[in-house]
Amino acid sequence: MSAGPTINRRRALFGTAAVASTAVLAACAGPQQAGAPSSSAAPSGTAGGGAGLVDVHAHFVTDDYIAAARSVGHEKPDGMPAWPAWNIDKQLADMDRRAIRKAVLSISSPGVHFGDDARAAELARTVNDRATAEVRAHPTRLDHFASLPLPDVDAAVVEARRALSAGAIGVIVMSNAGGQYLGDAALEPLWAELASRRAIVLVHPTSPPGWERTALGRPRPMLEFMFDTTRSVVDLGFSGVLARHPELRIVVPHSGATLPILSERIGLFQKGIGVPAAEPWAKTLRKLWFDTAGTPFPTAIPALASQAGTERIVYGSDSCWTPDAAIDAVLKAIDEAAPPTGARNWRELAAANAEQLLRRD
Repeated sequence: MSAGPTINRRRALFGTAAVASTAVLAACAGPQQAGAPSSSAAPSGTAGGGAGLVDVHAHFVTDDYIAAARSVGHEKPDGMPAWPAWNIDKQLADMDRRAIRKAVLSISSPGVHFGDDARAAELARTVNDRATAEVRAHPTRLDHFASLPLPDVDAAVVEARRALSAGAIGVIVMSNAGGQYLGDAALEPLWAELASRRAIVLVHPTSPPGWERTALGRPRPMLEFMFDTTRSVVDLGFSGVLARHPELRIVVPHSGATLPILSERIGLFQKGIGVPAAEPWAKTLRKLWFDTAGTPFPTAIPALASQAGTERIVYGSDSCWTPDAAIDAVLKAIDEAAPPTGARNWRELAAANAEQLLRRD
């Protein structure tokens, strides 16, 4: 594995991220630039060589969705400065200039459940229908992960069936739903339904219970999201969900959050202390898929690869919540990283892995 980019490039990447954080994460807002290409045809060329990337972690928002969230107090979602904006023209134009062949759209945190089961089910249908319409309008460029109204399990099963039958390629679930984590036994009907369809499940972080005391006034995506992802994915493994349902294709974002650093410690507690688990943690880790959203290089992806290999690493941008400058800087770091074993570059590896992940059997 490569030691990563040079110090100068590392400073440039961090500097770009710092500037991006003050841009209110709204870089996906605004009209399409004059003259920028936007089409339903996949880009013919690729930066860095290799096949066109597939972005498995591309978010969208709608006016109705933002209005529903604001109506219950989500003015600064998860402590972020503001809501981003999204439109299809800019989505496609950005994909073209980044040589991204296809993007999988999804609704990010805080999800669709704001305390009322009926309204959550209705909002899930609304955003899923919007995503379905976009996919049908641009079938070679887009897919989507359906939102589910958890913690209402019955409604989530109904919506999963409806959305997957309508064309969703998988679902997105928050790392917890009102404090209910993904290994909770109450979720078994949902896992059984999703496993019967070999569904892809993107586990997206959200604010944990008690964030008011732990976030210390800072945006929760900075730290809380990473630890909540780790907590929820470990719960999925230790509770036996993945052992019972090997058909599930679980995607862990942000280069595995803190799993690359904590996996040896998790295994130590399992073996040395006797913490009950359905299977060895190292085996569970190799069942998971991981995306590169966030800061994959110079540290996170090499650390992840040392624990989980490279066969299930796919690309994720975290647009439209991440500013354009930050996404471009991350892609630059990916393109400049030393190539992984068995591929000419990381784009080629991620594209090939995504083809395997997104296969409709």
